[in-house]
Amino acid sequence: MSAAAIYPVILSGGSGTRLWPLSRSMYPKQFISFNGEQTSFLAATLKRLSPEAGFQRPIVLCNNDHRFLVKAELEKAKVDTKAIVLEPVARNTAPAIAIAALEVASENPNGIIVVMPSDHAIEEVEKFAEAVRRAAKVAATGKLVLFGIKPSVAHTGYGYIRRGADLEGFKGAAFTVDAFVEKPDEATASKYLAEGNYFWNSGIFVLHARTFLEELARLNPRILDAAKQALVKAEEDLGFLRLERQSFALAPNISVDYAVMEKTTTAAMLPIDVGWNDVGSWSSLWELAPRDKSGNYVHGDTLLEDTTDCYVHSDKSLVATIGVKDLIIVDTPDALLVADRSRAQDVSAIVKRLKQAGRKEQENHIRAYRPWGFYESLNMGTRFQVKLLHVNPGGKLSMQMHHHRSEHWIVVQGTAKIFIGDMEKLVRENESVYIFATQWHRLENPGKVPLEIIEVQIGTYLGEDDIVRGDDVYNRAPEETK
Repeated sequence: MSAAAIYPVILSGGSGTRLWPLSRSMYPKQFISFNGEQTSFLAATLKRLSPEAGFQRPIVLCNNDHRFLVKAELEKAKVDTKAIVLEPVARNTAPAIAIAALEVASENPNGIIVVMPSDHAIEEVEKFAEAVRRAAKVAATGKLVLFGIKPSVAHTGYGYIRRGADLEGFKGAAFTVDAFVEKPDEATASKYLAEGNYFWNSGIFVLHARTFLEELARLNPRILDAAKQALVKAEEDLGFLRLERQSFALAPNISVDYAVMEKTTTAAMLPIDVGWNDVGSWSSLWELAPRDKSGNYVHGDTLLEDTTDCYVHSDKSLVATIGVKDLIIVDTPDALLVADRSRAQDVSAIVKRLKQAGRKEQENHIRAYRPWGFYESLNMGTRFQVKLLHVNPGGKLSMQMHHHRSEHWIVVQGTAKIFIGDMEKLVRENESVYIFATQWHRLENPGKVPLEIIEVQIGTYLGEDDIVRGDDVYNRAPEETK
């Protein structure tokens, strides 16, 4: 009997709270490279189970706001997907996994899906791939398999799984699940560690797609019905599969653990030791980071004196420390975080307060990413703003007009194709154009190198919502471009 086809399913949601201020809601941690790594968490996840290693093309699920960031990561990683599915509303992991299982089961009734968050770290990739193959054999017998991690400390931030008896046919390799346990207090976590038969719930699942759908139909049919309708009514949009909003919104907002895994009698656990970390806080990153002899990890322009066991990250300014220990210091152009390393889990409380206050620092960086590249605010006054526009090769801004501001564009790198009214012209390095308020205009990079422009805005109102758009090649809704 040949091995079943294994389809990676990558959940790329995330609200950007626990690794603020580097992670923001519009640019969450899966898109960021940490600890000196050259690739993002998402890129590392995409490459973990590659077609070259015998796996199928992945299915990636994400929300509408992040779709072009996902596409950019796929292009950088040179990964071809089976589908990029856009979730129109947040409905947790159970409906998302239902969509992926339906996609796979429609093509391959015996297909196996491997559900992975996009923001976990795994050190031993080959061991992980081998564990997935072993788990797929268990899943092919009709079990819903999850990976358990042997605890190394009495961690209070994870859910736990209590190991049951050996699974028939897989003695010593896979086990039944006796119980799922919520995040414990410190005393209970210490008890679990001492007993030795409790494992951290990794949040990674290996599921026979058709079996999972059958269990979902039995345990939570509303999710399956909503997923089926959202998929039937889905539309293609520039290479994305856009689920139908009204149908998907009918799905209960519930995790796969609560919807299926904690209710089913077919759950099985396979313990793995692959250097797994869910990177759920700055302290987790410190644990993973290469540190000096004083226990410090540093990034950027830093100067440390009598400093121990700290995580110091600077994106721009010099950060100097004297006589401190066990601190998280993260300095970005618009926000600075200083926290005790033991309180790193509480960063989300700061993000909650920023949201309540309506502050932009929880949502975006000074650098705002767009499908054509990014722009970055350099300076702002009462009647002027200076921005850097970075346009990728082939990138094209929408045709647009402003009522309240004029713009002066100076090309500092590359060549720009600029449309103003009926005029079209090429503007090269050290050349400029002026665009009056109410003139229709568009900017495009026809070259093979990035285009960079200094934009000087002058006017009575400089908000991003002073834009009237005509044509947009990326099919963005008006609210997406604010």
